[in-house]
Amino acid sequence: MKFFYILIILTVIILAPSSLKAEDFIEWQTTNIQLLRGHDYQLGDKYRTITTLEHANKWRYGDFYGFIDLTLPETDKSTYYTELSPRLSLSRVLNKDLSFGPVKDILIATTFEKAKNFGPQYLYGLGFDLDIPTFTFATLNFYIHENTQKPDTTWQTTFAWKKPLNLFEENFVIEGFADFQGREGASQANQLIVPRFLWNASDTFNIKENKLFIGIEYQYWHNKFGVDGVTESVPQLQMKLVF
Repeated sequence: MKFFYILIILTVIILAPSSLKAEDFIEWQTTNIQLLRGHDYQLGDKYRTITTLEHANKWRYGDFYGFIDLTLPETDKSTYYTELSPRLSLSRVLNKDLSFGPVKDILIATTFEKAKNFGPQYLYGLGFDLDIPTFTFATLNFYIHENTQKPDTTWQTTFAWKKPLNLFEENFVIEGFADFQGREGASQANQLIVPRFLWNASDTFNIKENKLFIGIEYQYWHNKFGVDGVTESVPQLQMKLVF
């Protein structure tokens, strides 16, 4: 898996002119910090407060998404979990239109995952940017999933989306992701579905447009961590501040 990350880095170095400025290379970027509070979590403390730092950008030859969660349980020690997901656009690298049907672009998709006290996990495969009317974005990634602490590999499919919504003259956002992962060694197949329903509260609190969001994130995790029969269903209060 490390080969794929090295390949992406080398591709960026080769394709990027030495005189290119950062503002020319990065087309857009956004960073936010989130505060979440929920209870009835499984496999650990029932009550938790989670702080998330999230970043996304689109650059000349692909895109990048990453986040780090810092979890503060009521009684246990704090933990962290991070994901880094660079993708390389084949249409941009090849300078060729690869769109078909609802697919806007095809990408080489990779993800690095790391949790405290656990070894890294590597995912690699193909990603698709989808053109769905009224959606800000929709992506579908198909991965081979490698856990360095397990001898086997498995598959994973990840769908992510964002859609603006106007209700009662107020602006809302529906966004989230869904992971579907196959069985791996003794771990069972599991499904993690995390939708968010957020109110754009920027105008109400006289904050710059599209900077403050308040709402609910719901986390449904069947066979959490691949543990047979452990299902987590947790609504979480969320506040998100966009930089």
